[in-house]
Amino acid sequence: MNTVQNISNFFTDEKTFVTIGTFDGVHFGHQKILEKLVFEAKAAGKKSVLLTFFPHPRMVLQKNAKIEMINTIDERSALLKKTGLDYLIIHPFSKAFSRTTALEFVRDTLVNTLNISKLIIGYDHHFGKNREGNIDQLTEYSHLYDFTVEEILAQDIDDVSVSSTKIRRALASGNLKTANNYLGYHFMLNGIVVNGKQLGGKIGYPTANIDIQETYKLIPKTGVYVVKSTIENKTIFGMMNIGSRPTVNGKHQTIEVHFFDFNQDLYGKHLTVALLYFLRDEHKFDAVSSLVQQLKKDEETARNYIKTLD
Repeated sequence: MNTVQNISNFFTDEKTFVTIGTFDGVHFGHQKILEKLVFEAKAAGKKSVLLTFFPHPRMVLQKNAKIEMINTIDERSALLKKTGLDYLIIHPFSKAFSRTTALEFVRDTLVNTLNISKLIIGYDHHFGKNREGNIDQLTEYSHLYDFTVEEILAQDIDDVSVSSTKIRRALASGNLKTANNYLGYHFMLNGIVVNGKQLGGKIGYPTANIDIQETYKLIPKTGVYVVKSTIENKTIFGMMNIGSRPTVNGKHQTIEVHFFDFNQDLYGKHLTVALLYFLRDEHKFDAVSSLVQQLKKDEETARNYIKTLD
C-alpha cells in the first residue's frame, strides 16, 4: 500500500476505484467494505484508493467537541496496510477545504486527481460545502464525468456505525472482550516511555510510563489490564494500570506497564501495547503493603490468563 499525504501529491495514469471515509478502528464492518473495494478493483484491473481526512472534520469545525478516536492516524494507517489497498490518501482537513462545493470535489478531486472509474460510497453519504452533496448529485455527476457509483446498503453502513459505537462503549466500560471481538484485533495504545516517579520499582513492580501524545486517542476505562508488547522482535507480556494511583496520592492519570520477566531500560523508546484482558478496577488501598499484595494476585491471575493463549 502506498500512503500519500495530501491529495495534491497523488498522481496516477491508471483508473481507480475509490471509497471515502474515516474508517476509525478499521473493524470488521470497515474490513467488509474495503474487501469489496479491493476485490472489485482487482477484478476490473483498476487501483483501489481510500481517501480519508485528518484531522477529523469535527476537530476542525467543532473546536469544543470532544473527539475520542479508536485509532491514532498512525495506528489507522498501519491497520489499513493489511487490507490490500493500493493507495491510502490522507488529506489534511481544514476550514478552507470544508468550503469546497460538491461539484468542485467531484470534478477536481475525484475525476481530475484520482482518475476515478468507480466510487463505492456509504448509504446517505453527504459531502462538500454544508454537506450539500448526496447520492443524487453523485449519480448526476457520474454521468457527466463518466464514472459509476455504488451505494453500500443501509444495513451494512448501520452495522459499521453500530460497531464503532459499541467498541467505544465497550472500552469505556472495561468490556475489552467485546471491543476486541468487534475490532478483530487487540485494541492498542502507542506512546513513548517517559520518566515517572519510579514508585513501582520501590515496591517490586517497576513500570514503563507510556506518554500518548495524541490527545484525541480514546483511553479505556481506568483499571488493570493484561497486555503484551513486541520489544526487539520478542513478545513480552505484562500488566498495565490506567489511572491516578490513588493509593500513593496520585493527582493525574498515568498509563504504566509492568512487564513480566523483563529487565531492560525502555526510556525514550516507542511502545505499542496491545490490551488482552481486563483484570479489575482501580482501587485505593489503605496502605502500600495492601497494594503490593493485590499486585501479586493480579500477576498470578495475569500469568494464568497468558497460559491460556495460543
